[in-house]
Amino acid sequence: MQKTSLTHLAEGQLAAARDASSGRSSVTVFGGREHDLRQTLIALAAGRTLGEHQAPGEATLQVLVGTVRLAAGGETWEGSAGDHLVIPAQRHDLHAETDAAVLLTVATRA
Repeated sequence: MQKTSLTHLAEGQLAAARDASSGRSSVTVFGGREHDLRQTLIALAAGRTLGEHQAPGEATLQVLVGTVRLAAGGETWEGSAGDHLVIPAQRHDLHAETDAAVLLTVATRA
């Protein structure tokens, strides 16, 4: 069994995001080639955006810290700490309204 403090990890990634010129930082929490899913903690400084990109398959987003806005196909959804969002299977982007950390879970195999 492996235990990871997402709270501690989020704090560290948020500090790194604030210092990065891109305003973001990420780390894989679980997964890889030998797994059917991947979980990545992504931190964004306030006002920063992960530009539009294609959904890599079934994916969800759990907001750990702050407030984010997910936009896809002309629709937007706001999420704040504790919210769980299902990412639409289409091009989308993610914007940090405040400093934010999210846990992205992606099914890597069908």
